Order: sequence, then C-alpha cells, then structure tokens
Amino acid sequence: MEKQKAPPPVADINVTPMVDVMLVMLIIFMVITPMLSKGITVDLVKTKNPIAMADADKEDAVLVAVSRDGKVYLGSTQMTADSIPSKVKDMLTNRIDKTCYLKADSRARYERVVEVVENLRSAGVDQLGLLTESLNKGGFEEGTGGGA
Repeated sequence: MEKQKAPPPVADINVTPMVDVMLVMLIIFMVITPMLSKGITVDLVKTKNPIAMADADKEDAVLVAVSRDGKVYLGSTQMTADSIPSKVKDMLTNRIDKTCYLKADSRARYERVVEVVENLRSAGVDQLGLLTESLNKGGFEEGTGGGA
C-alpha cells in the first residue's frame, strides 16, 4: 500500500465563518439597542460641576423627563403633569429609597420644570436628582449631576 499524500496547503484565508459571526452580532445589536434607551432623549442642560448619579441608570429608577415643547414623560410614556403624582406614588410604594430623577431639555420652559418638581414633591419624593451634562473647557462630556 502506498502512503497517501496530504493535499497542498491552501494559501487563501477563509472569511466565511468570520462573516457569519459578524452578521449574527449585527442582528443581536440591532434587536437589543432599542431596548437600551431609558426614557426619551432630551438635550440636557450643561453644567461645570456635576454630581455623579449612577443610580439614575438602574433598571428600576423613576425617571421623569420634560421635553423642549413642554411634554412630560414618565419613563417613555407621555402623560400630563397632573397625573404624575399618582403614578410616581404607586412606583415608590414599598421602596426605601424614594429618589426620583428629572431630566429636562435645556430649552424647556422653566415654569413647566417647576410644575413637574412640585408634582413630584406632592407625590412624596424624598430626593430629586436633576440630570445634566458636564461642560468641559474643550467641549462637552456626558455625565449626570445636580441634585435637589
């Protein structure tokens, strides 16, 4: 019996498995990314000395937003400012930490923001965190800060 020779080595790179993996990862990111956004997107106020508020990114954080046109959102649900106290009160029952986070668009009317703050206080919010962006000398850097 003769010894069989091995086929000559292939000098081409097989990219098919890599393309398959990349397409699967792309699909996963496309499906997951919309679920990552918490609340609505607003153009936050810029501040020089923000206070870091890592708890605002938690899954169960109570996040209220005021958009540029004065609309009020609890999470990503639009509602009137008058209906917020009852909803927030329900969300804060049986919680030790009664902190609520407010993010307002930098061009929102101040009276609208004050109205939301008053409604949150009437709902029994102990701590109110005002979310802002950090203002650096060379440009903007995202961050959270402020507190009331």
